[in-house]
Amino acid sequence: MTVDDTTTPQHGVVRERHGTILLEAQGITKRFGDILANDSVSLTLRAGEIHALLGENGAGKSTLVKILYGALDPNEGDLTWQGQSVTIASPAEARALGIGMVFQHFSLFEALTVAENIALAMPPGQSFRELSERIRHVSRDYGLTLDPAAIVADLSVGVRQRIEIVRCLLQEPRLIIMDEPTSVLTPQEADQLFVTLERLASEGCAILYISHRLEEVQRICHHATIMRHGKVVMECDPAGETAGSLARLMVGSAVHDLKRGVVPREGDVQLALKELSATAEGPFAVAIEDINLDVRAGEVVAIAGIAGNGQSELFELLSGERLASRDTAVTIGGTPMGRTGITKRRRAGAAFVPEERLGHGAVPGLKLSENLVLTRHGTGDGLVQGGFLKTERAGELEQKIKKNFDVRMSHDDPEARSLSGGNLQKFVIGRELDRQPELLVVNQPTWGVDAGAAALIRQELIDLSRHGAAVLAISQDLDEIFEIADRVAVISRGKLSEAIPSHKLTRERIGLLMGGLDEDSGGAGDAA
Repeated sequence: MTVDDTTTPQHGVVRERHGTILLEAQGITKRFGDILANDSVSLTLRAGEIHALLGENGAGKSTLVKILYGALDPNEGDLTWQGQSVTIASPAEARALGIGMVFQHFSLFEALTVAENIALAMPPGQSFRELSERIRHVSRDYGLTLDPAAIVADLSVGVRQRIEIVRCLLQEPRLIIMDEPTSVLTPQEADQLFVTLERLASEGCAILYISHRLEEVQRICHHATIMRHGKVVMECDPAGETAGSLARLMVGSAVHDLKRGVVPREGDVQLALKELSATAEGPFAVAIEDINLDVRAGEVVAIAGIAGNGQSELFELLSGERLASRDTAVTIGGTPMGRTGITKRRRAGAAFVPEERLGHGAVPGLKLSENLVLTRHGTGDGLVQGGFLKTERAGELEQKIKKNFDVRMSHDDPEARSLSGGNLQKFVIGRELDRQPELLVVNQPTWGVDAGAAALIRQELIDLSRHGAAVLAISQDLDEIFEIADRVAVISRGKLSEAIPSHKLTRERIGLLMGGLDEDSGGAGDAA
């Protein structure tokens, strides 16, 4: 099987497709200025089929899905729904046809109940009591049990996703679009989701499944369409492929296996957390409770956990965006810095990459060179001299990072918001790695990033540690954790388990810890 960039999609091994065609897109083209996001894309979705839509970041998946759901208008092309030509001008029109979508980022109001959140998306004419009863019935029937009276802020991320799915199911869709549905789930929650999706498919519902987790695609999807550079380049049966072959089809070349290298002898402690605690700053924030952890030069330590269990609060305390109550609670390079701000921590050899790329890691409306200055103006990179900004030096560093980390852009030094999520992540991480820090703290290093970009970022983290730096990676991705980590701790409800060598842990054990089911047994312990 060959891989190319021709406009005519190739076909690998494809099982016979039996379901009735629900939605057909023909020749969909979408331009944003000079950028051709979708280039004559065609897609057929059938009843009873779980259909994967794959591609690296910037391949055009999000644009296509927004067109199918009525959030964008195509410049060219036609949509057919159950044999009839249609124009889908809004998400409301999509829902009226029978198209539902479960977004990667939840759209829930934390202060409201489950039923109140669902009611906001439902058509009028149904009493609140009737809706609550429907929620109980549908959620129980599909193994997604919900309490309509529960406050969303009190619920785990896995239960919040149930709300999104049940809200979609209550509209009785014929087609459900799911964007990275397992990115915040434990392995056990993901398994339950797969049971639900297979049940829906058996009842004749079509599911368009977008994911970068290729093992999942192989496991549950009946058909796959692969996009690259805005075009469809392949259709195949995922069960007839390997994760490696799917990744090659997505990126157009082989995705190299990670090289762990030899773990150096036990190095000096570069980051020491001692009884680090902090109160919750808001009604929906998480308190950090008595965290103790050492991260040594030459190792990668990963902190696993479901989103919303204190990762963001811990990152703020580590970076200096929020100060600890005691200087000795956070020690960097042997110097107590719990009461020291972020710039001084950077000058001490630390670097920080936040979870939110756009808005926290980079200012959307600033050029990449300007965003580079924001984190490196005080770290001895020659960006500021005599109180004046050296824009030429900033441009040189921007070009260096672009080249070394394969940051793809339509023109030199664009605004941060013009980059795809994966390319912006490569830039934000590359900006910090280029400094060769002695300590790197990174929150969700490859969240939402395609296989090729993820492999590059993970290898860079490993290489940084093997050259003598200490790396602390906060991640929800268990595949990532087992690929890069020498030791693993788990955060749950603001408490951190003991860091255990990764080879002594199993996915199942980490999943239980992530769900807070092992908190009373003395920490992570050894694998069962």
